[in-house]
Formats: sequence, structure tokens, C-alpha cells
Amino acid sequence: MFDKLMDAQRKADEVKQRLETITVEGETANGLVKVTANGNRIIKDIAIADELMTPERKEELQDFILIACEKALQQADNVSQAEMMKLMGGMGLGNLFGK
Repeated sequence: MFDKLMDAQRKADEVKQRLETITVEGETANGLVKVTANGNRIIKDIAIADELMTPERKEELQDFILIACEKALQQADNVSQAEMMKLMGGMGLGNLFGK
């Protein structure tokens, strides 16, 4: 039993390392704001079009950034869940959570 737990921990660590290399992106305002994150939900970059960088558009820009971040983090969640399901399936635990 202990060996299986250690194997599961090792595989979970491998998944976490793999998620570090996966890039996801969230964007809004037709691509004027783009947020890049990795599969571990770490935001790596925020790109903002110059046309949004004005004092008059500050609140709009803040909203766009929040939306793009949410989209990127949701993509990261989806990737992470898919990777964990692969792991559980490979260990014979695919139906553990009723999926």
C-alpha cells in the first residue's frame, strides 16, 4: 500500500512538472489584452495593446485584464484536470470521482 502511495505521489509530481511547461492564454477585447499562464495557474505574461494605455480607458482596461486573467486561469484548470484524469486513469482510478 505504501508503495502505491509513493508511486501516486511521484506521478502527481510529474504531472505538476508537466503542467509547468504547458502554456494557456486568455484574451479579451478582440485580443487587445492577452494573459498567458502555465498549467499550474501561474500568470507568466500580460500583453496590452498601446491603444488601451490611456487615462480615459483605465477602468475599461482593468476590466479587460480581470476577464483575460479569469479566462487564462480557467484554461489552466481545464488542462490540470485533464492531466490528473490521465494520471488516475493510468492508475486504475479513472472512475474515482464519478467521471
